[in-house]
Amino acid sequence: MEINLKDLIDKIENQEYIQDLETVKYADVSKSKKKLRVYTDKMVKEVVAAFKHDSLIQTQLALTGRRPVTFALETNIINLPYSNYKKISNFFDEGVDYALNVYFETRSEYINVSHFRIDQIATEKQIEADPEAISNMMVDAIMDKLQVIREYKKPEKMIAKKTTTKKTTTKKKATK
Repeated sequence: MEINLKDLIDKIENQEYIQDLETVKYADVSKSKKKLRVYTDKMVKEVVAAFKHDSLIQTQLALTGRRPVTFALETNIINLPYSNYKKISNFFDEGVDYALNVYFETRSEYINVSHFRIDQIATEKQIEADPEAISNMMVDAIMDKLQVIREYKKPEKMIAKKTTTKKTTTKKKATK
């Protein structure tokens, strides 16, 4: 599917895209690829269906618990989340049709300093040709991100150090 810049921005702005959110307890899936696979299969199938209907999509899996995280698949022409759609026009020209790709997003305050990560996971042709492979890639990516989240330590806030300057004085010797 190809889309021009104006149509893309209008659809995102007016929320004219397929939206799905599945919420699951972190403990129910965090250590099981098999359990995760059920959700990634569903997400990938939704993206394939969206392409068949010439629709944009945002499908999300939210894991609740001690260290919450949301994983999402979005179709877009650039690796920017829908929440930053106004910036897309800085990178593309109007009047040109662009191919949509599938981006895998991770949102969590335990992933990095920006609390966000986005990666292209597939093109339209790749996800339609082998949805199972893309689902497997997603499971592996989620497992990797969950490991990062488990091990993440928030950076300490910068504490302004008080610098003390020692005044040096030189004594003059008295001359006779």
